Amino acid sequence: MRRTRILTAVLALAAGLLAGGPPALAAGAPEPATALAADTYTWKNARVDGGGFVPGIVFNRSEKNLAYARTDIGGAYRWQQSTKTWTPLLDSVGWDDWGHTGVVSLASDSADPDRVYAAVGTYTNDWDPGNGAVLRSTDRGASWRKADLPFKLGGNMPGRGMGERLAVDPHDNDVLYLGAPSGHGLWRSTDAGATWSEVTSFPNPGNYVQDPSDTSGYASDNQGITWVTFDESTGSGGTATKTVYVGVADKENAVYRSTDAGATWQRIAGQPTGYLAHKGVLDADNGYLYLAYSDTGGPYDGGKGRLYRYATATGTWTDISPVAEADTYYGFSGLTVDRQNPGTVMATAYSSWWPDTQIFRSTDSGGTWTQAWSYTSYPDRENRYTMDVSSSPWLTWGANPSPPEQTPKLGWMTEALEIDPFDPDRMMYGTGATIYGTENLTRWDSGSKFTITPMVRGLEETAVNDLASPPSGAPLLSALGDIGGFRHTDLTKVPSMMFTQPNFTSTTSLDFAESNPDTVVRAGNLDSGPHIAFSTDNGANWFAGTDPSGVSGGGTVAAAADGSRFVWSPQGAGVHHATGFGTSWSASAGIPSGAVVESDRVDPKTFYGFKSGKFYVSTDGGATFTASPATGLPSGDSVRFKALPGARGDVWLAGGSSDGPYGLWHSTDAGATFTKLANVGEADNVGFGKAAPGASYQTLFTSAEIGGVRGIFRSTDKGATWTRVNDDAHQWGWTGAAITGDPRVYGRVYVATNGRGIVYGDTSDTGGGTDPGPGPDPGPSGACEVTYRITNEWPDGFQADVRLTNTGSAPWNGWTLNWSFTDGQKVTQLWNASHTQTGSAVTVRNTDWNGTVAPGSSAAFGFTGSRTGANARPAAFALGDRTCAVR
Repeated sequence: MRRTRILTAVLALAAGLLAGGPPALAAGAPEPATALAADTYTWKNARVDGGGFVPGIVFNRSEKNLAYARTDIGGAYRWQQSTKTWTPLLDSVGWDDWGHTGVVSLASDSADPDRVYAAVGTYTNDWDPGNGAVLRSTDRGASWRKADLPFKLGGNMPGRGMGERLAVDPHDNDVLYLGAPSGHGLWRSTDAGATWSEVTSFPNPGNYVQDPSDTSGYASDNQGITWVTFDESTGSGGTATKTVYVGVADKENAVYRSTDAGATWQRIAGQPTGYLAHKGVLDADNGYLYLAYSDTGGPYDGGKGRLYRYATATGTWTDISPVAEADTYYGFSGLTVDRQNPGTVMATAYSSWWPDTQIFRSTDSGGTWTQAWSYTSYPDRENRYTMDVSSSPWLTWGANPSPPEQTPKLGWMTEALEIDPFDPDRMMYGTGATIYGTENLTRWDSGSKFTITPMVRGLEETAVNDLASPPSGAPLLSALGDIGGFRHTDLTKVPSMMFTQPNFTSTTSLDFAESNPDTVVRAGNLDSGPHIAFSTDNGANWFAGTDPSGVSGGGTVAAAADGSRFVWSPQGAGVHHATGFGTSWSASAGIPSGAVVESDRVDPKTFYGFKSGKFYVSTDGGATFTASPATGLPSGDSVRFKALPGARGDVWLAGGSSDGPYGLWHSTDAGATFTKLANVGEADNVGFGKAAPGASYQTLFTSAEIGGVRGIFRSTDKGATWTRVNDDAHQWGWTGAAITGDPRVYGRVYVATNGRGIVYGDTSDTGGGTDPGPGPDPGPSGACEVTYRITNEWPDGFQADVRLTNTGSAPWNGWTLNWSFTDGQKVTQLWNASHTQTGSAVTVRNTDWNGTVAPGSSAAFGFTGSRTGANARPAAFALGDRTCAVR
């Protein structure tokens, strides 16, 4: 079940290798105050496959197999037909622009399929501090340029399943329209998305709000302009399309039209009232505009709905709803036409939560309909389809419902529905948890069953609240929003089931006993039922605990080092402690309600807490806490801390805010005193992993700002020096919720994202040890090796990754790599280094943070390039005057 997800920091105030896109969204990262070491990491997702709401799927109308998907908080994706997977396109969104991971609309240019656009921004209220933007790409999302907007966009706001709000004129593809929320009206670009201006002649900015009484501004925002559709039959190449239809969030005035290329606009006469038009899809061959209506904006709500057909030539409106209005308990939203077979149209009952969603299909322009399932004799039902979720078995939710419910369900929140314009047999639709699809859809019409499977691999959209990597058992346990969490025994495979018994809607915290990792505890949210659960087999099986009185949410939970007791700080009740598995809880004394709690990883009776600038310590198993005399800690509650395994009283604390103390602190006396690390400007979490070879202290990881650079950092020398392990192409927006290393694999780090799932990185630094700091710059010496890999190609361009490895015996302190292209290629954009090109000769130099390369380590960069024909790899590379080996 999809929930509204908000960053933890905001709340405090109110499967495969990821494709590395270039860091083109930022205007330029601040220069680091000091040089930083850098390591080359390989980043992947711990596979879940899906896990969140997919409100939009867009097929290109002129190129086969070119499709995109948008998510509400987890970025955008492009379909890879060769592997039948999705490639993430917005991993380069950085910390400061985290809101740009919410995608409210996508548009693929059919006149120039290399062009794609994304309207980004997560919230229209003050939860997102930044304005929205339109991102534009000329290489199918491999790189982006950004046009900032003077207003916010709401990829995770009510009404986000309506659309598409962004559209490219099919005849003059320099012209785009964008429907804005919050009363900002209709906007237009005439220079391919580089600049935008309001269409002042458009008469209606919308007026529908979900809940006018909501003081947060979330449900009380005007949902605005909801979709734009061009009538391609009213234009020709190079001339703007004359007829444009626009949907407006106004129940009395939902559809407008211009017949003079947007100069003037009129409300279409005779249109239905009392509903919102979620979608407007035009079948230009037959001259019909189809409209899906609901009484609310969705994506959760909707109690009544209709389907209408508008004849563009005669102005005739026809109610083509498949059921009588009295029989609807849902709205319509998903809407598509078969471009190969005009007259075939499909729609979804997006808000039919129980017993299931419904999909309708007509082959006579809405004259008659069939449906995906129907009752034989209630509660028994007959399906026109079979479902195979073996690739994502958790989609059954471990449920065993009574008829007429079934598991897996056909879906819910089904606002995205698209028939492939080149293949009538392929259809995809989005749900609150995945993308489903079929490749034999036309069996529907012959009376035989078609097969529905998840078509979601590569699209990872979970919001991660907590992570744990025990020293034995499964390498990774996760606490996730919406779908609870998983036990990953193999990071490259989808787990068979999420945590169940109980199945939390969101897991907020989890922990294991350090010296007995089979003992695991998790806390979470559940509409009705217990909020805590225990496992004695490393998270494979669970049983529910008992809530103390007043609990309303999961909060945080900690397990004693030996698993003998637990301390829990749930929402709605104060901090509690229990001996054994939580059958009887007692209130803890001396610690305020809402404190974050953790355990010492050696002493089973020592627990820690933090609340509003004060650190608390218990030495009697959580019965009583005493405030530490430590001062100078962050005053707010955006703090995360952990105790180091194997060392009694060794605690690291991260957090703060820009208007007060903010950074990373260390205590070696169980929190009695803390020392702030001077070399860390800001830090939001901290985790530990296996010590580097030859090091005596465990490896530290943090999501932080160090040396003026935001990133994921590693220290192998107790925080004395830091190495950035991600790069500008892999930033994932906000990464502050959780981080942990792996106690069994040196260098491996697991990073929590807010919508891009669990990402994990493995180092190329096999030598380990302390990363070398900056020193004299004698120039590179010794041997070198280059790996040049083309990662993507399109008709006039390509993308490549280059790894430069120091195979000598001395460190490099600055490097310059040279090569020549043989087929006239040109570097158009390069990241993680600087470059010049003269003719065919390319020179690439290190940045301030990746010039230091230890023996056995590597520096990496990537680039996009243009080409006119062949794209041969360079034959030779030189590091200064030395020739490098080529792999």
